[in-house]
Amino acid sequence: MHRLDMSWNLDNIYPGGSGSEAFAAELDGLERDIAAFERSLRAAEDAPVTADLLGEWTRTAQSILARLREAESFTACLTAADVADRRAAALDDRVKNLAAAFQAVMTLYDRALGAAGDEMFEGWLSSESGPGAAAFYVVQRRERAKEKLPPEQEALAGDLAVNGYHGWGELYNTIVGRTRFRAADETGEVKTWSAGQMQNLLYHGDRGVRKAAFGSWEAEWARQADLCAEALNRIAGFRLKLYDRRGWRSVLKEPLDMNRMRPETLEAMWAAVDETRPALVRYLRRKAELLGLEQPDWHDVEAPIGAAARTVPYEEAAAFIVGRFREFSPDMAELAERAFRERWIEAEDRGGKRPGGFCTSFPIAGETRIFMTYSGTAANVSTLAHELGHAYHQHVMNDLPAFAQEYAMNVAETASTFAEWIISDSAVREASDPAEKLALLDDRLQRAVAFFMNIRARFLFETRFYERRREGLLSAEELCTLMEEAQREAYGGALGAYHPHFWASKLHFYLTDVPFYNFPYTFGYLFSSGLYARAAAEGPAFAARYAALLRDTGAMTVEDLAWKHLGVRLDDIAFWREAAAVPLKDVDAFLSLGP
Repeated sequence: MHRLDMSWNLDNIYPGGSGSEAFAAELDGLERDIAAFERSLRAAEDAPVTADLLGEWTRTAQSILARLREAESFTACLTAADVADRRAAALDDRVKNLAAAFQAVMTLYDRALGAAGDEMFEGWLSSESGPGAAAFYVVQRRERAKEKLPPEQEALAGDLAVNGYHGWGELYNTIVGRTRFRAADETGEVKTWSAGQMQNLLYHGDRGVRKAAFGSWEAEWARQADLCAEALNRIAGFRLKLYDRRGWRSVLKEPLDMNRMRPETLEAMWAAVDETRPALVRYLRRKAELLGLEQPDWHDVEAPIGAAARTVPYEEAAAFIVGRFREFSPDMAELAERAFRERWIEAEDRGGKRPGGFCTSFPIAGETRIFMTYSGTAANVSTLAHELGHAYHQHVMNDLPAFAQEYAMNVAETASTFAEWIISDSAVREASDPAEKLALLDDRLQRAVAFFMNIRARFLFETRFYERRREGLLSAEELCTLMEEAQREAYGGALGAYHPHFWASKLHFYLTDVPFYNFPYTFGYLFSSGLYARAAAEGPAFAARYAALLRDTGAMTVEDLAWKHLGVRLDDIAFWREAAAVPLKDVDAFLSLGP
């Protein structure tokens, strides 16, 4: 593959970056259209709700939603690529205000849905003026509205959240922007690194480099811990108070509803995950031996071994990913090629970027954008494949109505992790050198540890944090204690040193739009491993079935999705055990290799 540009192009979306006149005009138009939508709904408040009105309002709502998604993605890209861009931050704030205004108006839409007579509503669902492929989403909104506060109160809560609830989340971005990490690279030169650059050093092949980097990482987050604790406490306090007002007893009600998932499914999944711990502890002990250690520390878990320490050029990673995708699905490969060719990916390793990675959708343009910091590690290659999996998920849904594209995080993570399986399984099969195979198996098992242990620790921490938060504010020291206790439990005591300030360093705890941004990752990993096992058994024919499953992700619960496309029950531990057996085979293979 020819030389690729590692910076993305946003100008075909809105030219001019944070100074874009076209984007400013679009925000003005959105503001007017949201206000007009509200006037239309209020004008009919005292009149009977008709099928024609429902059709008109549903079309309007979907049009505004698609444009808001476009705007949210644009500002997310701008603020991630340059955390110091204050104009972008101001635009992001305005978009959040517009989104809050739209959500307030949607409470009126929900009230109209609820006010519609059952017979008329059912008839409208299947009529020509009905929502079509968006029917599931509309029905779900109607049912959920019954469990919330009256529309006026929900609208007020949404308005207040912009500068309160969401404001605390934005404060975290400010905190990240002010972090400065001092650490030496492999040459011994001490440099100042951004958070995004520093994360790559944490996985460096030289243990001295990563140990020093981890020390700097912990020290800097300890320096910011009081501010982070304040933000986290306030975010949780807002959620708990709102849940109490709605009469919601469980803090998991909202995240489970958002993921269209039953509590029984979550319990079955975690039960199967906990059963895997002894096998993964054996893997971690063996990895420590290969690294010449008695016991691994936190920063050793994702350390490369053997051939995995090789730096992989960006073009080589791109060619590898496209080639492996093509073996599974030509359509998936073509989408990835387009992403590289048309500069949908921001991968440049430079200062000023936000840490982490993401894929965000532009539903009107029919495109996506991927953000990461690429430094050539095996983990970077996996991340690139992961985000391209998200891009393919959106690609197969581009022609669906906006409401039908509102799929949940757990199935989103299924698509991304499935893409990782394609890459890694092919590489392991083709590896003839034992050292190379060992390194590849290690990379795969790092993913298993991440989803079965790291994510499990996050879930345990967050669950216990919310229980304690009901009683009052928690100090940074108390949060560190909770975090380390959760890590020790989830990792089965396998590590020598843990990461007590992980709660401060991890963006996911501060995302106000998505509570409990953790268990959907494990769901996606396990669900995708079950899907991949079927893909391996069925061969090329499975690609079409896979695309059909992805298209349905916005149209049903995950339990119904699994039953329709796989014929399995997700509230039964048997499926999750079967899915967990796939990555755990790698443990036996890993233990059988090496000196």
